[in-house]
Amino acid sequence: MELGDFLSSLPQSVLSGERVSLTDNVVRKIFNFAKLKKSDIFCHLGCGDGNAVAIAAKEFGVKKSIGIEIDKTIADNARRNIADIKNAYIINKDIRKADISDTTVLLFWFSDSDLVDALTRRFRKELKDDARVITIWAPLGMTLPHKVEFPFFVNKKPFKRARSIQQQIKSIYGTDCIDFTAAWLLAERYIDALEVTSDEHRRFVNILQSMVIWINAWNMNVACEDEVPPPVQTYIGILKTFFHIDMSSMIRKEQK
Repeated sequence: MELGDFLSSLPQSVLSGERVSLTDNVVRKIFNFAKLKKSDIFCHLGCGDGNAVAIAAKEFGVKKSIGIEIDKTIADNARRNIADIKNAYIINKDIRKADISDTTVLLFWFSDSDLVDALTRRFRKELKDDARVITIWAPLGMTLPHKVEFPFFVNKKPFKRARSIQQQIKSIYGTDCIDFTAAWLLAERYIDALEVTSDEHRRFVNILQSMVIWINAWNMNVACEDEVPPPVQTYIGILKTFFHIDMSSMIRKEQK
């Protein structure tokens, strides 16, 4: 099974971020990182039935806390979580059409590139200067993040476009390239920060995630190595032999 086949067998809502709920601890980490304050108007696009809207209102005391959710059933469930909170609201609407013009802090966690591009254009046009957009795993498109605590990013309007992928990589990781060790450590940080897996599955997720990071770096010509290093070859072999996941087809660029 190639990686694409493996990913296609997973729920698309999970892959896109549409149905992934952040734990309360992770939400608090994100809000502290973004310096959410009482004067802010917070909006969570694709809020699901998690507690981010309630935490922003009750614990961080924002002026207004809004969740946008397209699924009516989920939106109704989310409203029950904030029933006793006066400054919290759930809006049942498509995130591409909901009014965000007054928002000062926006949490946005989607991976679909077309959706990200469409919403980034909206952010540029509709958000006021100094509004902060919190993203996870990567900054908005080819922009330079205002603040980084991987895998969390604060993107501040007006957004600054990166001149190259190398410039963006350096702004994110503090280095011009990514080697295997960096890819492994980044995967570990992602797992720890988002509390995404149990100890039982941690090794598998770490291997898979680090291979995706390194291979993407290789394909974009920002890997530090001149050829595919032995650890990458070993882990690709482990994934293929023991988990029947073949990632070899992802390595598209010829060796230097």
